[in-house]
Amino acid sequence: MAEQARVYLDHNATTPLAEPVLEAMLPWLKQNFGNASSIHAEGRAARSAIDRARAQVAGLVGAAPEEIVFTGGGTESDNLAVRGAAESRPPSGGSIRLVTSAVEHHAVLRPMQRLERLGCELTSLPVDCFGCLVLDELEKALQGGKPVLVSLIAVSNEVGTLQPVEQAGALCRESEVTFHVDAVQAAGRVPLDVRRLKIDLLSLSAHKIYGPKGVGALYVRRGVEIQPQMLGGGQERRRRSGTENVAGIVGFGAACDLARTEFESRNRLQLELRERLHRGILGRVEGVHLNGHPDKRVSNTLNLSFEGVEGEAILLGLDSRGISASSGSACASGSLEPSHVLTAMGVAPELAQNSVRFSLGRGNTAAEIDRTVEAVADIVQRLRAMQLSS
Repeated sequence: MAEQARVYLDHNATTPLAEPVLEAMLPWLKQNFGNASSIHAEGRAARSAIDRARAQVAGLVGAAPEEIVFTGGGTESDNLAVRGAAESRPPSGGSIRLVTSAVEHHAVLRPMQRLERLGCELTSLPVDCFGCLVLDELEKALQGGKPVLVSLIAVSNEVGTLQPVEQAGALCRESEVTFHVDAVQAAGRVPLDVRRLKIDLLSLSAHKIYGPKGVGALYVRRGVEIQPQMLGGGQERRRRSGTENVAGIVGFGAACDLARTEFESRNRLQLELRERLHRGILGRVEGVHLNGHPDKRVSNTLNLSFEGVEGEAILLGLDSRGISASSGSACASGSLEPSHVLTAMGVAPELAQNSVRFSLGRGNTAAEIDRTVEAVADIVQRLRAMQLSS
């Protein structure tokens, strides 16, 4: 009997490289090897390829090509936005104020916490039980002394909740405060228009949208000042030095085009499969709790807590059956602490430890979802029975 193919339900951690993206990259991994800063023919070809990709990335978010800065990934983009904005403000009598939320990715939280240790004032805004920002708290923070930066995640990587980015952007623009959005999990899953949303800085990552790992981008609105964090040859209009990853950038551009083309079909299919998975588990397993907003959530993400069963045990059981899921952010793997996102939402510690995140992608099928439902039901039943007998 042939071995079953694995089921991959961890697309919020990373996505497989799409075939059209690989095809676009191959020439730049093989015969086209020029350095984009060189003035000879090979260098000019590389520069032209980067310029095309810059326009493709800009098109996904409604930006101008010259407002896109290529980076080494989403984490670097977040660090460039946070630290670059903070350092753009010359020291004065008062401390530099930074505002964020309690459910941000660590790529935003960690640089902000470091800046706080260096003397900046950090305000962390609360969220409601769905993980959604409380806008009244943002208004208060904006009135309590002008911050240098407000940084918010557009879509929770753990529970999929959509943040009120448009309302937050309007408040920040009215207060003339720089507004950064971590859109790493939002790109390709929700419409993004930096003009309409009044965003000043926006982080993206290629490998979350079926592009290659090791490449990202930061949108920097024309006129917004940030200090570079990578110093050297002055590439990317002196905002991010370093020889450009031409093949990765080309792949990023192709992935953005694919995301635009497949936007409707991809989200429709993922929503159908996510609801099939949720209904199936609820129909077979008792004591299951949804984490995140029931409606205001991206189409591909389902985060559930199972009473009396640790999430890690469920994940190991699924993995042994050829099914990949996760307990939250892949960037915080190895941590024994409950998810800071679920804790901020008020989820009890024991339920937070019992959470499993399923994140679907463009290649998943109904048969895979049904196989996952069967496996989850069997694993949870077996683990609960083991606890009762011990």
